[in-house]
Amino acid sequence: MVKTYKKYEQSQSFGLVNSPQANVLSVQEGASRTAGVGQAIVGANEEVYRWDLKKGELLSRWRDGGCTSLVTAIARSGVDRDLYAVGYEDGTVRIWDSRIDSVVISFNGHKTAVTTLAFDHTGVRLASGAKDTDIIIWDLVAEVGMFKLRGHKDQVVALHWLYQEGSMEEENGVTEGDAFILSASKDALIKMWDISSQHCIETHIAQMNGECWAMGVSPDLTGCITAGSNGELKVWSIDLQELMSSRHHIGDETEKSYLHDRGILRRQGQDRTIGVAFHPRADYFAVHGSEKAVEVWRIRSEGEVQKSMARKRKRRREKVAGGETNGHADTEMDDDETATPPITEVFVPHTIVRTAGKVRSIDWIHVRAHKSLQFLASYTNNLLEVYDIPVKDRVKKSKSDEPADYSRTYSIELPGHRADVRSVALSSDDRMLASASNGTLKIWNVKTGTCLRTLDCGYALCCSFLPGDKIVVVGTKSGALELFDVASSTLIESLSAHDSSTMSLQIHPSGKSLVSGSADKTAKFWDFTIVQEDIPGTKRTTPRLKLAHTRTLKVTDDILSLCFSPDSKLLAVSTLDNTVKVFFNDSLKLFLNLYGHKLPVLNMSISADSKLIATCSADKNVRLWGLDFGDCHRAFFAHQDSIMQVSFIREPPTNEERHHFFSASRDKTIKSWDGDKFEQVQKLDGHHGEVWAMAVSRAGDFIVSASHDKSIRVWSVTDEPIFLEEEREREMEELYESTLTTSLEADGEADLSDPNAEVGAASKQTIATLTAGEKIVEALSLGIEDLRLVREWEVRRETNASLAAPQRDPHFLANNNISAEKYVLQTLQRIPAAQLHDALLILPFSILPSLFTFISLWIRRQWDVQLVCRVLFFMIKTHQRSIVASGELKAVLEGMRKDLRQTLGEVKDLVGFNLAALGFLEGEIRERGISRLEDVEALEEVSGKANKKRGFVDMA
Repeated sequence: MVKTYKKYEQSQSFGLVNSPQANVLSVQEGASRTAGVGQAIVGANEEVYRWDLKKGELLSRWRDGGCTSLVTAIARSGVDRDLYAVGYEDGTVRIWDSRIDSVVISFNGHKTAVTTLAFDHTGVRLASGAKDTDIIIWDLVAEVGMFKLRGHKDQVVALHWLYQEGSMEEENGVTEGDAFILSASKDALIKMWDISSQHCIETHIAQMNGECWAMGVSPDLTGCITAGSNGELKVWSIDLQELMSSRHHIGDETEKSYLHDRGILRRQGQDRTIGVAFHPRADYFAVHGSEKAVEVWRIRSEGEVQKSMARKRKRRREKVAGGETNGHADTEMDDDETATPPITEVFVPHTIVRTAGKVRSIDWIHVRAHKSLQFLASYTNNLLEVYDIPVKDRVKKSKSDEPADYSRTYSIELPGHRADVRSVALSSDDRMLASASNGTLKIWNVKTGTCLRTLDCGYALCCSFLPGDKIVVVGTKSGALELFDVASSTLIESLSAHDSSTMSLQIHPSGKSLVSGSADKTAKFWDFTIVQEDIPGTKRTTPRLKLAHTRTLKVTDDILSLCFSPDSKLLAVSTLDNTVKVFFNDSLKLFLNLYGHKLPVLNMSISADSKLIATCSADKNVRLWGLDFGDCHRAFFAHQDSIMQVSFIREPPTNEERHHFFSASRDKTIKSWDGDKFEQVQKLDGHHGEVWAMAVSRAGDFIVSASHDKSIRVWSVTDEPIFLEEEREREMEELYESTLTTSLEADGEADLSDPNAEVGAASKQTIATLTAGEKIVEALSLGIEDLRLVREWEVRRETNASLAAPQRDPHFLANNNISAEKYVLQTLQRIPAAQLHDALLILPFSILPSLFTFISLWIRRQWDVQLVCRVLFFMIKTHQRSIVASGELKAVLEGMRKDLRQTLGEVKDLVGFNLAALGFLEGEIRERGISRLEDVEALEEVSGKANKKRGFVDMA
């Protein structure tokens, strides 16, 4: 009988607030749209989290089941506020609807991580920039990539749409489709693109002293700021009116510039600037680098600038009057009065907000109060914070420009660690989990993933629950042992146990003592004792747990790991000299010396029957040794990087599982192994950083792992068994698919007719598009054969009415005896709109006559006209030269044209009728005068009346 194994799958993930790869968005939803700080949308590894900032609650998690890539960019639609675009590390873009928490559209066009996303003002187009230097424009209505813009030589860091609204559009004759895109890239260039003509109209050097890392555009689209290294900010003005009217002066020979350099500002911080964000309504903008500070700048009004300039001129005159006056100085002052004020007079520092971590991204929060500003900041250390900044009172004339005071109003910090988790431990009943990092110990409920306790500790390297699960012991980098009471969240005792780092802790199987191993070359044994301590001010006493030092084991090198055998006879000690020494627990005499690893052994585990010991090392190998003679049974090259932890199941439910063990590595994976057959059973992918710690439940029902990506993941046993042969086949298929994807990308780059062309098709061949193309070919070959068969039968039936129906292909019979033309159309309809063009590119020219036969049938019957036209026009465009050269296909197209014109005419009439009806209904609704309070407020804000007092609104 073939042996089966338990299959593990990720069942839960917690401990994460936000990941440092993606930006943060501040949103107001429902009741919080008019008051409060609202919510935060952040990337959290492969998921998107939605946090309630006031309560600190996680409201929803967005995760696409088939996606394991990191979230790298998030953008919100300005028209439909419930639509979000999310970019991923593998180059895909997904459109999420927050009302149903699911994906509505999926795009795949970039080769590498998406770095920036921007919706246009109509909400029907999306621009995405990536590390592959391309900008792709996506059509959200047709669900296709429109085109790809090339020109940058490094990753695109920012994109912004430029357009004109309202009356200005009508004056200049600009339509909604006329828009421009401003893009900034690490290649230190800022480019302006005309979307309707699909080309770059202007290029400037954004930074002279290195790369450009950020760009912010003012809300009125009349200026922008680019930023790079050395704290330099470059200010640009945008001639928007000239830019929009330029589309109607095509024959104009004179070359115009719409982007003008206005000068340079200097930040106080000299680090690389990675974010510039203008406030959407107030005259402020925030700038931040990768350090712990956000600089808020204020844009002065014209009156303030004039007053400041007049003050400076007055001072200069006083200085000149005090000394010798000359004509040159007078001329200079006269010139100053008419000259444009320097940029440093317009933009002035407001305040510097010192933050709790290195800033990754910020976003302004829309608040209706006018006395303060609020912004939301996400950090690289798993933390979100909201800051409140007072607005400068322009009425009071303050001569001293002192920086404004700020305050931290809200933060989301409890659901995660600030630093990497270095150790995890499960309680005896597997209900609680202790996770320890630099400065923090947290206790979690494993089932719900909620944080029960947060305690301050030293730099933790190891931790464990003591018997009874009421106390947690932590070993620190300073050599201390810290005892914490979980119930009262207090530090019971801090014991200076070692002279160097406490590297490992192990509870004795009897539960009456523990051993600690340190880099000071000693292992110390501690007994648990209960001491009666006096309660100050009373005669009563209280029992308290103490650790009593009983024995010390000295070795020749630093101790890295310790492990008791379950029968409590042996103690294994791994040291820095790459060896493992096994001692008798009672006498501490050396029993075995295990040599073989080329680098230090980082962790060990002894099987439940005390017969095998597994050791893992920085040499990427796991070795299995017998504890009877110390012989090495097998050495596995287990991982691609150092293996941090290895663990057998402590109390296996069956004898077959006694020698099953797990290994966790810095190569981001966890693997399960069969120690009897010496085979890998399963590989668990999911973490996006090095796996530092792992804990296996008592019966092996689940595994808990903690990683550099700040997440703690639970991997649970599923009902589905694993067969080794099937697992190996699956791994081979994955390897084949990854190789195929790489070759498809290479072919795609080789197929470019002109690599230097500014515009290209937004296509990308993937396994999904390849499979879809093969399905179309298969459906066409089956369909055309069935069509011929049915037509022959119909001809013969005219002479013989009692002729039996022909034997059709099983594919048609399985689909309720569907007709061939319906079957082929359904095959096309099942392909996602975003993948259709790439799937059609796979079709060979020889299959075109069959496809055109079906298209002519569909047009005649008016089946899914939109899809049919899209397929037809794309195939004609792709194979134009071959079709022109082919007389047979030309005749087919000629016959199709009349039917197509008639069908499209009818569809056009229907659309026109519906549009007229919608216009009529809109007028009827307006006449009734029913309006919602939110709509009136939104209208006031747009028309600039938000500062006025709220009046009465007709709610009838």
